[in-house]
Amino acid sequence: MNDSARRSQILTAARAQGLLHEEHSPLVAFLDWERVQLNVEHLLGAFPRDIPVLHAFAVKANPLVPVLARLGELGMGAEVASDGELSAALAAGITPDKLVFDSPAKSWGELRRALGLGAALNVDNFQELARVRALLADAGSDSEIGIRLNPQVGAGSIAAMSTASAHSKFGVPLRDPGMREQLIEAYLASPWLRRAHTHVGSQGCPLELIAEGVNELVRFADEVNARAGHAQIRTLDIGGGLPVDFATDNPLSAFDDYVAALEEGAPRLFSGDYEIVTEFGRSILAKHGFIATYVEYTKQVGGRRVAITHAGAQVATRTVFMPDAWPLRVEGFDSAGGSKPTAITEVQDVAGPCCFAGDLVARGRELPLLEPGDLVALLDTGAYYASNPFHYNSLPVPPVYGIENAGTAPEFTEIRGAVRHELQVVR
Repeated sequence: MNDSARRSQILTAARAQGLLHEEHSPLVAFLDWERVQLNVEHLLGAFPRDIPVLHAFAVKANPLVPVLARLGELGMGAEVASDGELSAALAAGITPDKLVFDSPAKSWGELRRALGLGAALNVDNFQELARVRALLADAGSDSEIGIRLNPQVGAGSIAAMSTASAHSKFGVPLRDPGMREQLIEAYLASPWLRRAHTHVGSQGCPLELIAEGVNELVRFADEVNARAGHAQIRTLDIGGGLPVDFATDNPLSAFDDYVAALEEGAPRLFSGDYEIVTEFGRSILAKHGFIATYVEYTKQVGGRRVAITHAGAQVATRTVFMPDAWPLRVEGFDSAGGSKPTAITEVQDVAGPCCFAGDLVARGRELPLLEPGDLVALLDTGAYYASNPFHYNSLPVPPVYGIENAGTAPEFTEIRGAVRHELQVVR
């Protein structure tokens, strides 16, 4: 069964069970657990078995507690960037020894909570380091602590997703005048700094650029350890950032290519001198989710057909506002969930419900002729499309269902119910 037929089977079963309904539930998201498990197993197998590696899922990519719990069962930890994400990970059963706290704006309260739990902490800047030092003097902690370095190796094709450019807001800039020596001195003055972190970027960053940034991290750790006269830095957090293939149905992310690039560009990483932490997010889940919506109306505008659906900026925020950087594949199905005939196609726009003209999830796309009552699927939306809701027009946030046995007899479990924005009356 090809993936399109797999999606058709899911839609047919969801309609039959009333989960997808043109009046009561015209917009629904799905996550295929079988494919998620295959991808996580692929990740675990791609890294050397003889080196300790913690794969901490980037919670920002999908903060839903049942998702985090399932990933925890598969052997992953969690990388969190706020008190809310930390709470979600703990609620999912992720233990503090598998938590990593990252954020460029940690409050006193967030730092105190993370240190109190014993979660690993990546310090973003010298002012934050001073706060951590004060908190440790007051109460101590079992947390593994390091500093985030910006290796300043450059940006990828999507500037907003690149975090190792010359002017990135993240981390301490390693190549700014005097910064490398200041960082080394900070480590030597604080023996409890036993790890170091970098993250080059995500979608749009080539593997060679990521490897270059990781190599700078290893070189820095080697220098600190040489100056200290012992292995002070023992763990390297190399971030995530593996670009996702948004063009095909291949369910496995290129983790083996990622590891090969690191072996080529940062070979000391796998020497056995360092434990490793990763922070993959999008590449874990993106390919294994899709959003389904009904076509409400169609019209001809300026010689082009437009299909009006319930999926727009409120669920596909990045796609709508940055369509060139974040295009989505779109697939059409008939009202029963069956595949649309491909013999009759037309260039069409697929629009959402938000009240602004740019609310389009696909522009000028050659698609089977869409009619009112048909179903449209937005593919590869397992990551970020559940964590970036846009509340314009107070549209409901759609339910999300996990799927077991998707290729045979789909079974659905609610991950998140629909969230409706009720009118708040101030008295």
